[in-house]
This record gives sequence, structure tokens and C-alpha cells, in this order.
Amino acid sequence: MSIAADAQEMQGEIARFRHELHQEPEIGLDLPRTQEKVLKALDGLPYDITLGESTTSVTAVLRGGAPYASADKPVVLLRADMDGLPVQERTGVEFSSKIDGAMHACGHDLHTAMLAGAATLLAERRHQLAGDVVLMFQPGEEGFDGAGHMIREGVLDAAGRRVDAAYGMHVFSSLEPYGQFCTKPGVMMSASDGLFVTILGAGGHGSAPHAAKDPVTAAAEMVTALQVMITRQFNMFDPVVLTVGVLQAGTKRNVIPESARFEATIRTFSEASRERMMTSIPQLLKGIAAAHGLEVDVDYRSEYPMTVTDEDETHTAENVISGMFGDSRLSRWATPLSGSEDFSRVLAEVPGTFVGLSAVPRGVDHATSPFNHSPYATFDDGVLADGAALYAELALSRIATLAAGN
Repeated sequence: MSIAADAQEMQGEIARFRHELHQEPEIGLDLPRTQEKVLKALDGLPYDITLGESTTSVTAVLRGGAPYASADKPVVLLRADMDGLPVQERTGVEFSSKIDGAMHACGHDLHTAMLAGAATLLAERRHQLAGDVVLMFQPGEEGFDGAGHMIREGVLDAAGRRVDAAYGMHVFSSLEPYGQFCTKPGVMMSASDGLFVTILGAGGHGSAPHAAKDPVTAAAEMVTALQVMITRQFNMFDPVVLTVGVLQAGTKRNVIPESARFEATIRTFSEASRERMMTSIPQLLKGIAAAHGLEVDVDYRSEYPMTVTDEDETHTAENVISGMFGDSRLSRWATPLSGSEDFSRVLAEVPGTFVGLSAVPRGVDHATSPFNHSPYATFDDGVLADGAALYAELALSRIATLAAGN
């Protein structure tokens, strides 16, 4: 049977595993219950397993059984992130989260289940592999830089040599019709940085602002000025997105507080814009603070780099997708997505690509369905077998071409 057909035979098993993960989401770098479930799924399969030291990661290496003339056998890495989000689930699905305030709202439970399914598919075809496969089960993608932790602990060299190619996958609850695979060579997703600003003033009575130093009005001016700065200092064809998600000040309407603070997320699509934001923002905010006679603390934190896919590896993935599922199941994005990913750290080290897969529930309009991170985001189990099959086939076909010297 083909990989796709074998994966379909496993659909129920993969879905059950996904439901177990979905009901017990864990957040951050410490996912002990999730790690335990992954280890149980891999139990009995011929993988060399290494557990993370700084995280509850799982690295599993499958040694290929096919002969290869050189000691430097090809190595391909497949990655799935495992962590959830601090979101209260409101989907109403029968396997909803049992953990108050936590939810797999970004589909990482699907990624983990699909890669676990691929682990079985690959183990059954071990004799075909003239190389090794590294499975990267990663905690802490949602803002905790789990990929960075795993890279520092050696995941890219887990097979004994640096991987030749790396592939990741991400499901979406919106954007594309059900079952559609999506690719983009080059910049596929934005860089992500954090801005943390505290304005320091002098408190006073709300009736006498002249006798105080009001940080609230300065904070409001800063929030607006940041948006104006983007439209006047940055090229519209090299977009920048800045969103203030936290704005805090005061305890009572007639009291001028001592301080105000806000936090923002910043997304850029080129290193030039990213570097310029790092210098322009502090300059702007300090100028506004000085004009009001205030002090300001500006903390600009570099987080995830841009997700940049390798053109050749993207073509490889596209050919595999078309060969397995037909051209109609493949879309190539014309523009990047303004979300960010720490798989970008892997792609900055080795050639690889990232594949999107729409898990929009069948019969639901993908243009209006709740997007990832929403408490209402719902992902269709029907894509699980195809995702597992694609993971496995990417490893098999890429190792075959590498072994052939291509």
C-alpha cells in the first residue's frame, strides 16, 4: 500500500491521539503530560530517543536500514511543536480542553499527532531509508523559543551529523479551503519582536494636571505616534505591523498616576526594516517623553527571526504534495503571513521549508472561520492522515534524492 493509503488506515488512531493531546494542553517549555503521551506513542518503534534538559522536548532518531556507500548518510529532520495557549476554549467540541484557561488554539495537537503517525509510517519503511530521520517534538513555540532551546541542545546534530534538510508543517483554522496545502519560497512569515514601554511621571489630583506630570496623555500620544511613524518612515511595499495589546495606567478616574505602561508586538518582513524599527522607536518615544517633561524606559526585545524557506526545498515539498494529492490541493502564497514561528531558527541553520495545511472544518467558510489563537478556533481531524503521510513521504523522498547525489 502507498504511504497515503497506510496513513488513512491509521486515521482513527491518529485522531484519538490528537484528542488526548487536545484535552490536556500544556503551556511553555515544561509539558510533562504531553511528553509522556509522545513517548507512549513512540514506544516499541525503533527510534533512538533523547529527552531535553532545559525543556520537555523529545528527539527521536530513526536509523535507515538501506545500504549507503558513505559513512555520511543523508539526514532529514521533521518537526512538530507541542504546546498550547493560555486561552479558554469555547469550541464546544466533545474533546474540549479539560484544563481551565488552556487550549490547543493553534493546532499544535494536530502537528504532534501527525508526526507521531509519521513515526510509525517511517518505521515500517525503515528498510527503504538510505539515511536517518530526526523527529523534533518541540515545546514552547508560543513565545518561549523552544526551537532555540532544542538547537542549543543539539537537535540538528542528533543523528551524528548536521541534518541536510528540515521540514515543518502548520495547520490553519482559516485562510484556505479545507485540505489545501500552502507553500511560499523565501520570506514566508514575519519576524516578531516585543516592545515594553514604561512612562514615568509624577502623580497628582485629576483636577490639577498642571501640578503633576501626567504619563497617561504621553502614553496615548506615543501609541498614536508609533502608527504615524510607520506610515511616514517605512516603505508600504516593505510592510511593518505594530499592534499595542497592553495599555495600563491608573487606579481611579480623578487620580493622575505615577506611571503608565504599554506593550506591543512588532512584525517585519526584512532585516532592514527590523533594524530600523529597533533604532527609530526608542528615538521617537524618548522625544515624546522629553516634550512632556517625563522619563521613559523603552525595552525592545528581539524575538523570532523571519521564517525564510529554501527555494529548492520548497520545490521539493511542492512536488511531493502534487504527486501525493494532486495539483489542486496545492497553493503558493503570493505574500507572506504576518504571523511568526520559531521554526525560523531551524531554517536559519539548515535548508528546509514550512508547509501550511488548512484544517478548516468541512462545510465552513474559510474566509470567515475563527483564526488560530481564537477560543473558537476549530480544526478538522480529517487532515490528520494526509499530514502524517506528507511528513513521512518528505523524509523518504528527500533521503532518496540525497542518497542518489541530488
